[in-house]
Amino acid sequence: MRYAMAIDTAKCVGCGDCVVACQTENNVPHGYCRDWIVENVSGSYPNVQIELRSERCNHCDNAPCVRCCPTGSSHIAEGGIVLVTPEECIGCGACIESCPYDARYVHPDFGYVDKCTFCKHRVDKGQNPACVDVCPTHCLHFGDLDDPNSDVSKALKNRDWKVLAPEAGTKPQLYFLI
Repeated sequence: MRYAMAIDTAKCVGCGDCVVACQTENNVPHGYCRDWIVENVSGSYPNVQIELRSERCNHCDNAPCVRCCPTGSSHIAEGGIVLVTPEECIGCGACIESCPYDARYVHPDFGYVDKCTFCKHRVDKGQNPACVDVCPTHCLHFGDLDDPNSDVSKALKNRDWKVLAPEAGTKPQLYFLI
């Protein structure tokens, strides 16, 4: 089992519903986020292209945040979901510095590092992450890469895709359909 997410950049309208759903579902403190919207503009007038992306932790197979964590708080759980155990985290920030995706923050009230968990508490119940369920354009695809019938497997099979910072060697499991 290997969980992954694919974001269809042709369908994302940058509405931010995924961000609000995540904040609500996971009690994210005001002013912080586990996922966010990026607007990438390229070209020059009149040939301008805009790509909107919903970004979050890339749940890497070769996660530098896990390797550098001095307490083992950052770890890879079953299904490849990268997690932080709050009780073991000392808030040193080594994982924040090592992440090429800027996907972590220190919880302002409790001092541990927090990040996207693919809503593991929901996935364990057979549900999608909250962001996937609320997306009005259905641009977020989630599932098990080892299951050829999963939503994410079908999306990656039928479309060209890219990952962010492939040169970092992290083997991210967050894909962007192009």
